[in-house]
Amino acid sequence: MDILICDDEPLAVERLSRLVTQLGHHVVATAQHGRQAIELVKHYEPDVVLLDIQMPEMDGLCCAQQLSQLEPMPAIVFCTAYEDYALDAFKSQAEGYLLKPIAMPELQQVLDNLTRFNQAQMTHLKQQKDAMNTLKLRRHQITAKTYRGVELIPVENIYYFLADQKYVTVRHKNGSVLIDETLKELEQEFEEYFIRIHRNALVAIDYLEGLENVNSGQYQVRCRELDERLAVSRRHLPNLRERMHKF
Repeated sequence: MDILICDDEPLAVERLSRLVTQLGHHVVATAQHGRQAIELVKHYEPDVVLLDIQMPEMDGLCCAQQLSQLEPMPAIVFCTAYEDYALDAFKSQAEGYLLKPIAMPELQQVLDNLTRFNQAQMTHLKQQKDAMNTLKLRRHQITAKTYRGVELIPVENIYYFLADQKYVTVRHKNGSVLIDETLKELEQEFEEYFIRIHRNALVAIDYLEGLENVNSGQYQVRCRELDERLAVSRRHLPNLRERMHKF
């Protein structure tokens, strides 16, 4: 973890830095008082701040209160020679309270707990992201703004997406609309339901009816319920053929 040490005693800073390094963590910066610590935290965004309490200009408790307002907020561990501030320290959302001289096993226990907590946070964030991606894949309607207002087009009613400059045409059972989304994003979201046949076109797999050889190796696809044909590029032809053979 990245750790910032704030203490007005150079020897204390030196000893804490040595312990932190021996435990496999990284000291990103050191500060001599709370005001300096706040500026350094904003710059380095450390995971943990090891914070003394009695310091000039701004003490540790006041510093902790201001650090708790930051986003992201670092974990705060007080390292002090005084027992009397423990209650106030934990009121300021401190994760630990160590008495000087700091013993390595005690520091290791606190940092190990914070490491496990950070890993749990990362796992939770990954799960949230995966859940959001899953929800995105399950979007059942495309939203389009038209002169009639906002239209919701069910995905199962869409024949194809066709890119034209900065807009995409959505061809569906009741006509067509323009949307302000990219073909790449649509392909990633609906890769199970649509296949790219050209750099500017995605076709719904369920509506694919046939592949026609026009001339000189040029192909186009037929879609059920549609008279129009869509060109297939040489680049995407092999994948399209393979997909259609699985029907």
